Amino acid sequence: QVHPYAQIALGILTSAAQLLISQANLDKAVCDLLDAVRDVYEFLTEDETIKNIDAMRDTLAKIARTISDSAQFINNYSATKSFWKRTAKNIFSETQTVIDGYVKTLDGLMQQYRDRAVQDIHINTYRILEDLNLDGMAYAGGAGLNTTKKCLDGTRKEILQEIINWINDPDVGAPRILWLHGQAGRGKSAIAHTIASWFKDVGGFGSCFCFARDRQDEHREEKILTTIARDLADRDPSFRRALADAVSRDHSLKTTPDVMRQWQQLILEPLSKVDGEIVGNVVVVIDALDESGSVKSRKHILSLLSSTAAARLPSNFRILLTSRPLRDINHVLGATQHVKATSLDDISPVSAEQDIRLYVSSELAELAEIGDTEIQKIAHKSSGLFEWARLACEFIEPNKPGRTVMERYNEIMSHGSGGGTLLDIMYRTILADTVPKDKTTLARFCSVMQQIMSTSTPLRLDTLNEMRGYFPPEADRFDVVIILEFMAPLLSGIADRCSVVRPLHASFYDFLLDPSRSGDYFVGAPSMHGVLAFASLHTLCNDLKFNICGLESSYSGNSEVVDLQERISKNISENLSYSCQYWGHHLQRTGFDSALATLVEAVIGCEKLIFWLEALSLLSGLGHVTSALASTITWLQSGFEDTLALAQDGIKFLHNFGSVISHSTPHLYISALPFTPSATMLSRKLMPKFSCIVELSVGGLKEWPVAQLTLPGHTGWVRSVGFSPDGKRIVSGSDDRTVRVWDAERGVQIGGPLQGHT
Repeated sequence: QVHPYAQIALGILTSAAQLLISQANLDKAVCDLLDAVRDVYEFLTEDETIKNIDAMRDTLAKIARTISDSAQFINNYSATKSFWKRTAKNIFSETQTVIDGYVKTLDGLMQQYRDRAVQDIHINTYRILEDLNLDGMAYAGGAGLNTTKKCLDGTRKEILQEIINWINDPDVGAPRILWLHGQAGRGKSAIAHTIASWFKDVGGFGSCFCFARDRQDEHREEKILTTIARDLADRDPSFRRALADAVSRDHSLKTTPDVMRQWQQLILEPLSKVDGEIVGNVVVVIDALDESGSVKSRKHILSLLSSTAAARLPSNFRILLTSRPLRDINHVLGATQHVKATSLDDISPVSAEQDIRLYVSSELAELAEIGDTEIQKIAHKSSGLFEWARLACEFIEPNKPGRTVMERYNEIMSHGSGGGTLLDIMYRTILADTVPKDKTTLARFCSVMQQIMSTSTPLRLDTLNEMRGYFPPEADRFDVVIILEFMAPLLSGIADRCSVVRPLHASFYDFLLDPSRSGDYFVGAPSMHGVLAFASLHTLCNDLKFNICGLESSYSGNSEVVDLQERISKNISENLSYSCQYWGHHLQRTGFDSALATLVEAVIGCEKLIFWLEALSLLSGLGHVTSALASTITWLQSGFEDTLALAQDGIKFLHNFGSVISHSTPHLYISALPFTPSATMLSRKLMPKFSCIVELSVGGLKEWPVAQLTLPGHTGWVRSVGFSPDGKRIVSGSDDRTVRVWDAERGVQIGGPLQGHT
């Protein structure tokens, strides 16, 4: 009966021991490490050690992590030796360096445990990644673990214990998926991040993937399994080899948005090859699936989670999934046998109230006016909603002049409770305290929240202000701080100006979008796209320039410029970066406007078009070009023929030279522009602007080649070809008895050939 965190560590230690025992032919070179590992297990079984497990659980976690790494090294030693041999390294000295590091760390941790001391012992993790190329695999940045969301220690004991028991259940028939659901504010994400953090700390094998409502434009649902596969590969060498083998046979797997293919070829197949070689349980946390977007965005994810393949995952594989019980999610997961459904709404009110009392006591500990009675009343009023309790603590804190702590406490306690409306009441209370209801202030509040909700990705406060400086209505060119300054209880990035501004809880967006709930503070659906398009295009006009990052040479690829990220940070502001990537997104969502069309012409109709491509190449954002220019072509009306022709040329320019430009930005000017067909609008209008670049004296094309892409693969006559309705895919049928699907923009095959017809 020990803390769940310690239970996870003990589980890792047990699995590592079983893996080592099963090694029939251990290499003599690793015997010293095995002896050190044996000493650790003997130490862990001593009575004195067992007695202090709870008190020393952090040290125990570090021991588990080091033992897990050691077991992986021993298990993969043969493959590691082969790699060292191929790379002409001294196998003996490399082995000794790794073993000495592990032995030294284990000795230090055991001594720390004996002394009951807590010291910061650095744990060296030796990752022998071999020559396995996973570069370019789609990865959802910022979707991982956030330790600031963890539960306060000592809270949520019952549900955390239940989840740990499910993870450690040795029954091969145990459900592979646990769906934790409940209404907004129950603390689902805190529990998910606590489990993910515990497993990471003890060296467990897994991944944490979070959806977020304000990141829906990133289409994280298309990267979910490529991201999880990369995380698993970074943790286990045998899985990494299996994954690298899969993508080496089909490079399109690295970027495919097809989650069913990702599931089959990046998760199931590699797992089948490493079954029995992984230390401990594999724990994958998927948080806030309900925030993925529309029902369509998660349809395939739900389909694979409810499939028989999910039921047959290895017996040590677990998926912890959290969401609100939305109708589509409940319909699929609620009826699936291998999914264990647990509702936080069913947690004992007494248990939830006790946890919230601990949390409130911790948050308000320094306020002398708030005693046990007040803490008990706050906990009781929360009705089990952790988010309400957090907001209540934020409201009571004396961070504004005019009222005492007890006056603020009495205000939140005076509002009637109403179950699901508690959060709404708290939101209205905080807004009433922050945003006066006069006409000017409410209009400004609505304007700022519209801006935050309309951007395609969250932005910092200074960037929101910089963008606002270009808003066409002069009344909107105010400092957003006058509205946001006291909204830290509701939004991140206010107190900490270095992080992005976003709601601390997704339910705040729901509140602002529903007039029956928000009343005077109703903001409505995002509708500021025209203004944001105007501001973004103004930014491009003013800030784009030739060789913006001052690259000195074309002899290096972008990846070889050592300080490239530093140059980008210095020369491309967050506002310019956002404007380059998303102006087309906003343009597409607004009606035609002549003033806006003039701005489009000012960017696309001159050399700024090339400077824009340069910036996107540096930002690894050339994927935005085709959609932005295609939006321009459909949006512009007659009278802008030259701009339309340049937009069309821009798409063909990218198709022909995109790979060159993305590899080395200077070759936009050195290689791509000189070879642009001479009769095109792009060449005629823009080449004279660049007088110092190479000119072709002989040869060269006059028009874009009819054949823009070659799709190699078929070995027989091609008898039928078709485009998908959106023009992004091509399908072809051939006498070689295959049907193949192609990416029309990149010219690569999507998946393997479809075989079966005779």
